[in-house]
Amino acid sequence: MKSKHKSVVGDGHRLNKSSKERAHCALQVAVWSLVGSIFPFPTSSKMSFFLFFTSLLSLFSTLPHSEAFPVHYNHPFHRHPRVATHNYRDALAKSILFFEGQRSGKLPPNQRVSWRKDSALSDGSAMHVDLVGGYYDAGDNVKFGFPMAFTTTMLSWSVIEFGGLMKGELQNAREAIRWATDYLLKATVHPNTIYVQVGDAKKDHACWERPEDMDTPRSVFKIDANTPGSEVAAETAAALAAASLVFRRSDPTYSRVLVRRAIRVFQFADRYRGSYSNALKPFVCPFYCSYSGYQDELLWGAAWLHKATKNPMYLNYIKVNGQILGAAEFDNTFGWDNKHVGARILLSKEFLVKKVQSLHDYKGHSDNFICSLIPGASSAQYTPGGLLFKMSDSNMQYVTSTSFLLLTYAKYLTSAHMIVNCGGTTITPKRLRTIAKKQVDYLLGDNPLKMSYMVGYGPRYPRRIHHRASSLPSIGVHPGKIQCSAGFSVMSSQSPNPNVLVGAVVGGPDLHDRFPDERSDYEQSEPATYTNSPLVGALAYLAHSFGQL
Repeated sequence: MKSKHKSVVGDGHRLNKSSKERAHCALQVAVWSLVGSIFPFPTSSKMSFFLFFTSLLSLFSTLPHSEAFPVHYNHPFHRHPRVATHNYRDALAKSILFFEGQRSGKLPPNQRVSWRKDSALSDGSAMHVDLVGGYYDAGDNVKFGFPMAFTTTMLSWSVIEFGGLMKGELQNAREAIRWATDYLLKATVHPNTIYVQVGDAKKDHACWERPEDMDTPRSVFKIDANTPGSEVAAETAAALAAASLVFRRSDPTYSRVLVRRAIRVFQFADRYRGSYSNALKPFVCPFYCSYSGYQDELLWGAAWLHKATKNPMYLNYIKVNGQILGAAEFDNTFGWDNKHVGARILLSKEFLVKKVQSLHDYKGHSDNFICSLIPGASSAQYTPGGLLFKMSDSNMQYVTSTSFLLLTYAKYLTSAHMIVNCGGTTITPKRLRTIAKKQVDYLLGDNPLKMSYMVGYGPRYPRRIHHRASSLPSIGVHPGKIQCSAGFSVMSSQSPNPNVLVGAVVGGPDLHDRFPDERSDYEQSEPATYTNSPLVGALAYLAHSFGQL
């Protein structure tokens, strides 16, 4: 643990096949029959040859035609002028499906990750409050409120910016968000109180057991006026506010519930200032200690309340407190702990698109972040294979969050017909999109190991992820209880995980592009909800831009 089935996917094309498409399908069948009769290879080898041959057929059959990648598009979303090397639509569907594998509580009838079952059905009873539901953050069975709220904010931002491109996956994304917000509403049901964690992390980590078998203490930890936690409170407010925008049209009643709660929770965060890492240090550290303080979350939360409510008091709060809360600081890592960069990009839209002149400085602050990333022209560290490298522990979370910010800022710049100037070098929105695409492509398999770091995507992906439920036999296969310590024999084994957690993105390779695929290596092999949540938006953009949606 850090200090810190089957996906239903369409082919993205018309349901009624043209005569040319029918002929193409017939030719594929003929090729398969020919391969089977001529080559005495194993099925896997024949399949590889078949896929290679038919992919060539597909390429040549589509070269004269443009309908698969239509040139008409709605500004500011641009289509790339070449054939995609990845099925971004498939990766998008899987990145959302992953969240169903992380669900805690009573699972719904339409649960698609069928090897997961109900778990933690008495959560909250220790404090006589209903805290059933929500998400397990990563590969353990604890519900940490701080990263769960950030996950929710970023899933919501993904939908706000790119949900219009998601087609059939939009509803799945909304359901992933609602699973979190339903829980966050429960966690904030009492005024000036937030239940920020369920489960004793140290005792949970002393076991390797399925969530369905969990018998470690489901201790409940809260913040209140006497034990404040402004960072987790303001992040929770941001999550509720952002989600209210997601549901504004599809469920206006629910949206109003979310935004009203967000207002109340932000007031609590701002009025009772203090870090939850101080008040609850023995329980939240070193797992999700807030190292960046709570100022960044107050700015981030206010930005989301401004966006969700349009109440001028939040714009005024930002203008008065922005500098005090670190708007201009040169910290360029965006993740579950530090929100400064996200707040800058979000607020830059108010100037770039909404023309709010008082927020002009956020364009400059955002440009500084962009300039810190440009390969070869900044101090940003990249692996030899081209992956942005921020830190050894769960680095891929910074890759996905940065890629999302690049695509989002490119969208804002395009709308405003503006560019970024980095020391005399002009950086266009197209350049930002190219950098983001290269990062996502690396994640999906364009890397020295030819390894997809998304489980279930591509022919080669991590098989031994650091994840209790995925690594142990499912309830359906092994109904009997697996005791606390009994699972460690599995944890240390080299056998592949029996349950494929489709869509999970692991921590990723090291600075030298190496990845051992060892279950015990949580820094590189553990997935997390906050790694996937910004990736959802990036994949939606890429799938659309290559005509896959």
